[in-house]
Amino acid sequence: MTVADRIERFRAVLEEWVRGLYHGMVTHPAYEKIEKEAEDTEDEFLLACFPDAFGIPSPVSYYTAELLPYLEDEFEAWERRLWDRESLIERKGQQYHF
Repeated sequence: MTVADRIERFRAVLEEWVRGLYHGMVTHPAYEKIEKEAEDTEDEFLLACFPDAFGIPSPVSYYTAELLPYLEDEFEAWERRLWDRESLIERKGQQYHF
C-alpha cells in the first residue's frame, strides 16, 4: 500500500466522520424542530377546519366539509394523534422541557 493510498483512505474516513458530526450537531436537530413546527401548524389548521370531530360546534363546517376528500389521509392521522392525549401532552412538554 503506497503512501498516496493511505492518505486517500484517511481522507475518506475523515470526510465521513466530519459529515456525520455535522449532521448530528447541526442538521438533524434543525430538521427535527422544523418537522415538529410543521406538524403543529397542520394540527392547528385541521382543528380550525374540523372542530366538529371533537365536539366543538362550528358555523363553517358545511364549507370546510368540501376539503375532506383532499385531506382524508391527513385527517385520519391527525384524529388519531389528537385522541391519544398522552402522546400530545408528552410532545408539548418536550417543547418546553418538562
